Amino acid sequence: MTIDYRIVRRVALASVIGATVEWYDFFLYGVVAGIVFNKLYFPGSDPLVSTMLAYGTFAVGFITRPLGGIIFGHFGDRIGRKSALVFTLLIMGVATAGVAIVPTYAQIGIWAPILLLVLRMLQGIGLGGEWGGAVLMAYEYAPPNMRGLYASLPQIGLSIGLCLASGVVALLSHTLSETAFFAWGWRVAFGVSLLLVGIGLYIRLKVMETPEFLALKRARKDVKMPFVDMITRYRSTILLGMGARYIDGVFFNIFAVFAIGYLTQRIAMSRTDALLGVMISAIVMCFFIPVFGRLSDIVGRARMYRWGSIVCGLSVLPSFWLMENQVGNTFMIWLAMVIPFGIFYAMVYGPEAALFAELFDASVRYTGISFVYQFSGIFASGLTPIIATALLRMNGGSPWLVCAYVIFSAAVSAWSARILERRSATFNTVATV
Repeated sequence: MTIDYRIVRRVALASVIGATVEWYDFFLYGVVAGIVFNKLYFPGSDPLVSTMLAYGTFAVGFITRPLGGIIFGHFGDRIGRKSALVFTLLIMGVATAGVAIVPTYAQIGIWAPILLLVLRMLQGIGLGGEWGGAVLMAYEYAPPNMRGLYASLPQIGLSIGLCLASGVVALLSHTLSETAFFAWGWRVAFGVSLLLVGIGLYIRLKVMETPEFLALKRARKDVKMPFVDMITRYRSTILLGMGARYIDGVFFNIFAVFAIGYLTQRIAMSRTDALLGVMISAIVMCFFIPVFGRLSDIVGRARMYRWGSIVCGLSVLPSFWLMENQVGNTFMIWLAMVIPFGIFYAMVYGPEAALFAELFDASVRYTGISFVYQFSGIFASGLTPIIATALLRMNGGSPWLVCAYVIFSAAVSAWSARILERRSATFNTVATV
């Protein structure tokens, strides 16, 4: 079959832009949670409790992501990848724009955090269906020997979205007075979502359905209940996939969410400088995600992921040591973030999409990768800022228990990836024979 690389590149671009919009919306909430929502929507006498409540609503988005993965995974496997992706983008855009206009606790009382919670749930449902579809569009269009590279490109949407979210908030925080920022400035960042959604929809509507899904429909090999079929045939695979995902969720949320509050409150770093550290890391990550995605085409997905898990786990110790011992040295603190988060994290996030996609056949692939990624996100991602904040307090403000938690998650992921690697080797041996 002749591959039209112009179409492949167009699909990859659409996937990157759509994923960028979704991640911008989702992470913007996380960036703002620990610096705005804890004060305006969860006021209290104890700043730590207010922060944990704000992170609690952040975690709700991860709890509803599996629901979105199941719903849109079903329609993505039954009706088509493209149709599901259009709806996920609309849901996310409306929910994020809604956050921009929610009154504060001082204005409407308890309804303020309730409305925030509902909108966060919608964000989770939207992203829950988006990630799997965006990845599959690129993966199923790509040449077989370059699927690691092309499936990693939508992953760049995570780093671009995070960069935009932290960058926009940092810019508003720097240019506006404290009063103006808390009064209306942070809302502008959420309102920008509508513009991004419009751009994303325009590009996404011009992309055709994937050849692999069309072939599946023509052969009438699709299944009526993808979720049931997935659970029936892939139980152990699902558990191993979620185990492998553990370090991804923990490591990302330690550096992208927890670190902002940690640096501003524990290290007394300015909010703008902390956000800039995250933004610089995200920019660097954009370049390394496709590098490790392509490398996984050469050395193998699971092997690349296993080594990436180990490196991420070990890097957290020198990173937090530098943060603790270089107070006032902005450059060194940024370096402590950029190297582990911008480079080492890409070792797992780059090959992850293709790794998960190859765990399932095309008839349940959208449902399968969405469920593995999103369900594991509840404990791997959503609870991490809360767990890290509690461990920090338990250890008197010292970060070493937080580091131990990251290392534990890395060990679980490396072990899971090793088993997947062995399974892949066994399958390939049998297929060759």
